[in-house]
Amino acid sequence: MDYFPVFLDLKQRRCLLVGGGDIATRKGRLLARAGARLCIVAPEISDELQQLARDGDGELHWREYQSEDLDEVVLVCSATDDNELNQRISHEAQARYLPTNVVDSPALCSFITPAIVDRSPLVIAISSGGEAPVLARMVRAKLETLVPATYGRLAQLASRWRERVKQAFPEEYRRRFWEKVLQGPIAELVFTGQEDKAEKAIEKDLANPQYVDKEGEVYLVGGGPGDPELLTLRALRLMQQADVVLYDRLVSPQVMDLVRRDADRIYVGKRRSDHSMPQENINELLLKLAREGKRVLRLKGGDPFIFGRGGEEIELLASKGIPFQVVPGITAASGCAAYAGIPLTHRDHAQSVRFVTGHLKSDDINLVWPELALPGQTLVFYMSLVGLEGICQTLIQNGRNPETPVALVEKGTTQDQRVLVGTLETMAELVAANDVHGPTLLIVGEVVRLHRQLAWFSPDRPNAQKIDDNET
Repeated sequence: MDYFPVFLDLKQRRCLLVGGGDIATRKGRLLARAGARLCIVAPEISDELQQLARDGDGELHWREYQSEDLDEVVLVCSATDDNELNQRISHEAQARYLPTNVVDSPALCSFITPAIVDRSPLVIAISSGGEAPVLARMVRAKLETLVPATYGRLAQLASRWRERVKQAFPEEYRRRFWEKVLQGPIAELVFTGQEDKAEKAIEKDLANPQYVDKEGEVYLVGGGPGDPELLTLRALRLMQQADVVLYDRLVSPQVMDLVRRDADRIYVGKRRSDHSMPQENINELLLKLAREGKRVLRLKGGDPFIFGRGGEEIELLASKGIPFQVVPGITAASGCAAYAGIPLTHRDHAQSVRFVTGHLKSDDINLVWPELALPGQTLVFYMSLVGLEGICQTLIQNGRNPETPVALVEKGTTQDQRVLVGTLETMAELVAANDVHGPTLLIVGEVVRLHRQLAWFSPDRPNAQKIDDNET
């Protein structure tokens, strides 16, 4: 994050604006809308800017900038076409620790002004850090269509009732009350101009102590293989309303960034032979938190019902009568294969696909290897990095052609994705030579031959690349 987003209260506060042309006028409009007292300094000042200053009890000075203009102001904006003057103003203002903005010169700014969606008191600010202002304006245009003007009236309604709701409900239940108000029938009344009815509905709900559900609930949510854009809409909604989050190591940081910021976070990740919390303890913790009335998000990488132990976690909840929801996620096989350009089935290469766990115990290999070695199918091994050599050798021993194409996808769907392409005979050596780290996914079958032709995803980090043993 290049800039720390912050909203300033400028009501009746003296703000210096140096410049009087079109650009200064646009800046003056924003400051005036925020209630600032404009102190405008320029040899020439537009008529609109003059009127903005007079309407807001501001000041007009038809002259050049002077250092004394910085006295008793709380914010400085320079909107002149004189680069030397802009540099001087920036240097002198920042020497006084005054928030300083120089139009179209991010290097001279201590703050920048974002693109704004104004639904006062709801205000949305969008910034590209000064790098791509046109892109920020495009995002603003999209948000303008998604956030109707009536959201401002809804925010005003919430403001009027905020104190009474605070007195009516303990802290942990206020959020639930407001979620029902702002997403339900009361909000629709406001959107259709029936604010009197909305006020009466809130009054009625406040008189009903059972309006807010105080029972806990668990959301078992698949976080997908890593790319946050692969989350489902329901997953995102539940991530935003949970009180506490239990997450594992396969949930990407980008996905975690979308979790409600003030939710408690508990890491319960597991690696091979290194469980930060045993599975039984995770199950019991979910039960305990739900019984405390909390909305618990159990966020798992991929899909919780495909090698995710999701069934084990909700069995205990079901037996104890705890409400829960299950939200599927894009499993690693689908996500990583798609981002690697490898179709899991293809009429010319594979008529079926099998998902197999590669996390095997050396003394208890229960897979039916002769079936897995049959041609005409794609095999996808999860958690296969440690046992990769044994998997490849066993498939060959059971009749699979040693020249069968194999792809290992490392950190699939993320900007660190790397695809290694080899064969059953060469893959173990290829992995050993390339310092591979999990999470990985192993794809075995003729469909891998399509990777070179169909690969479309291009990570933009230098360590993300394709490695093909046929090209080295």
